[in-house]
Amino acid sequence: MERRLVFFDIDGTLLDHQKKLPDSTVQAIHSLRELGHEVAIATGRAPYAFKEIRETLGVDSFVSLNGQYVVYQGKVIHKNPIDPAIIQSLTEFSIQRNNPILYVGEEAMKMNVVQHDRVDASYLPHQMELPGYDPQYYVDREIFQCIVFCTQEEEPDYLREFDQPLRFVRWDKVATDILPQGGSKAAGISKFIDYAGISREEVVAFGDHLNDIEMLQFVGHGVAMGNAQEAVKRIARYTTRDVGENGIKHGLQKLGLI
Repeated sequence: MERRLVFFDIDGTLLDHQKKLPDSTVQAIHSLRELGHEVAIATGRAPYAFKEIRETLGVDSFVSLNGQYVVYQGKVIHKNPIDPAIIQSLTEFSIQRNNPILYVGEEAMKMNVVQHDRVDASYLPHQMELPGYDPQYYVDREIFQCIVFCTQEEEPDYLREFDQPLRFVRWDKVATDILPQGGSKAAGISKFIDYAGISREEVVAFGDHLNDIEMLQFVGHGVAMGNAQEAVKRIARYTTRDVGENGIKHGLQKLGLI
């Protein structure tokens, strides 16, 4: 196969169910790079939250924060923070409804409450570190994503109030990502390939979650992990094995990339 640009989601794609990088995945990605393919990461995480993974894989290009912060070969090429006035309004709206809110910046993420059952319920099952407390974290700082801890039944109130400036992407029963309108991994990849001079048909992407759907539809070769949600598998061009069953290695071999 011709030289490709390959994007990998992190949680449930690069990292297995124990939040570890399988040896087969590390070896497969090193082989991919040695064969001349370009490797990048596409994740909802902030840059600071996957530095070790980048170092292990030798990757210096990524689309992070669901497309709001894009780096090409170590250079920041796109940033799309949320308007501070909108964050202020969203914060007040959330406080009125007793819904915690999380602010995600380039270097950290902070919550406006010390502890909340909904935060624990959404973070702990995924073995994710609980955010620290700083209710003023969004003041005089670029915030690229927020998370509001509301149920699906509560979400319509937010949509009615903020549908124009913001986009809501649910990832848990009690948590939804909030991005600038138009923000997504696909939008971030579009910025990336425009800068790099690469066509969509030359791009491969692996993912497993709902926030990967647009990415897998956008690229030329979208691959769903075997552990992906059914909605993701339905739209993907290919499906590989479970992440815990050498899914990355199998998928790359299936595409003839290694």
